[in-house]
Amino acid sequence: GALKKPKPTRTKEATATLARRPDPYANLAGNIAALLDEARRQAARSVNAIMTATYWEVGRRIVEFEQRGRQRAEYAELLLERLAKDLTNRFGKGFGRENLRLMRLFFLTYQGIEISQTLSGKFVAEKSQALFGKSEGEPKSKKSATLSRKSLSLPIPQTPSAESLGDYLVMLAQAFPLSWSHYARLLSVKTPEARAFYETEALRGGWSVRQLDRQISSLFY
Repeated sequence: GALKKPKPTRTKEATATLARRPDPYANLAGNIAALLDEARRQAARSVNAIMTATYWEVGRRIVEFEQRGRQRAEYAELLLERLAKDLTNRFGKGFGRENLRLMRLFFLTYQGIEISQTLSGKFVAEKSQALFGKSEGEPKSKKSATLSRKSLSLPIPQTPSAESLGDYLVMLAQAFPLSWSHYARLLSVKTPEARAFYETEALRGGWSVRQLDRQISSLFY
């Protein structure tokens, strides 16, 4: 019979060259996976910031309601007890009386401290004007605009649209770069100076809540 031609064999050098050659599909899949991982991290961070801002706003509304009513301590306790029952029935866990008391304290603690927000003046002015009917003015550049948390406690419309309320919470969330659990732990710090120090260091160092708790407990400040 006819002789079969031997199959060409790859040399070791050719095999090594192929191994080193980038696989376009692998690059694509890897890049997309990295994109989705980062998106999930950012989404979780955004959700945490929105919820922290929401709890601050819950505290603000509780305090304002109390101020319109009687000032007796028992009145505040009855209000928290009733509100906790109603919110728990509607939303489930997380809105017990102690948590609502913490939200109230959160607002009272952070209502007037100067913060730095990486928001352009145009964004602040547009949202402030849309939500509150007044303009806050624009800084000369888009560098960090310094606002006080007190300035963010302006009342939102009594019957806000879902869009305006959402914009308000997004703007407010810029004031609280840490998670709600971080701020709940920071509320136990007695002095504003120490509290600001731990907040700054937790943000700079990327501390977990456990790390923050350890630093506070060891009197790191």
